[in-house]
Amino acid sequence: MITPALFGSLSAQPHYLGIDLGGSSIKAAAIAQEGTLIASCTVPFIDQNKEWADRVFDLVQTFQRHLGEPQGIGLCAPGLAATDERSISVMPGRLHGLERFDWTSHLKAKSLVPVLNDAHAALLGEAWVGAAVGLQNVFMLTLGTGVGGASIVDGRLLKGHIGRAGHLGHISINFKGPLDDTGTPGSIESEIGNKTVTERSGGRFTTTLALVEASKSGDLDASLLWARSIQALGASLVSLINVLDPEAILIGGGITEAGDSLFAPLTEELNRMEWRPNGHRVRVLRAQLGGMAGAYGSAWNSIRLGDSPSSPP
Repeated sequence: MITPALFGSLSAQPHYLGIDLGGSSIKAAAIAQEGTLIASCTVPFIDQNKEWADRVFDLVQTFQRHLGEPQGIGLCAPGLAATDERSISVMPGRLHGLERFDWTSHLKAKSLVPVLNDAHAALLGEAWVGAAVGLQNVFMLTLGTGVGGASIVDGRLLKGHIGRAGHLGHISINFKGPLDDTGTPGSIESEIGNKTVTERSGGRFTTTLALVEASKSGDLDASLLWARSIQALGASLVSLINVLDPEAILIGGGITEAGDSLFAPLTEELNRMEWRPNGHRVRVLRAQLGGMAGAYGSAWNSIRLGDSPSSPP
């Protein structure tokens, strides 16, 4: 639960509230219009009986009591956002009840609470005040339980016909591989996501970071498995480079905590595989906003409805 200590001596001030509803926790951030963080918190929940809905409502009320009514609220969550921006239209398998759940009505908001896909929001946050500031062509992969993604093309967030664009973790790099959650064979998510590491390691590891630590300690089997994951990631990145022609690639998510054990061998793979016309090399950047990126992007999306900032549309 949120304690008064979170807000310290803060008093009411203009802010926008960004909410990121995840699979087991909710991240909230009060952010000034220029992008300065005022206060943030993470609240866990159990995914049953729509507990997440009550948790989000309580969060908004608590922030309002301490900081005053927000100038706007934005929210992101897994799944495909509805075209009217009021809800998530498709989210099978978890967060039961989220589909078509109207957040503007639930939060009793005076203006629209725009809803985004969580990966879309994370990239918008990074483009606003993070590693992608000023970039017109950039895509992002978030390496965690699964592999999320989003892309900004020619200065605009790529959403596609039904909001499905950006699911970069579900591109196929092995057409004979196992099917992932979307039915895609041999996707990059299957090759490097935490959700498959136990299966891929024959039950030896439950997290990718544990696999990496074993590899660093000289475990040959772990080293071979980690090398395969990096090769798969590199192959997916060069494929996406050829499709999207970005200025830079952002890598975020919990697996980036592997640091040089991730980025150094990934750089070697890109040196080996990337097509570099006239010597042009795509930069690989580590995302800066961490777990709060989605909350930042959600806040920015609310600002967009009013006095639109100069950052990404």
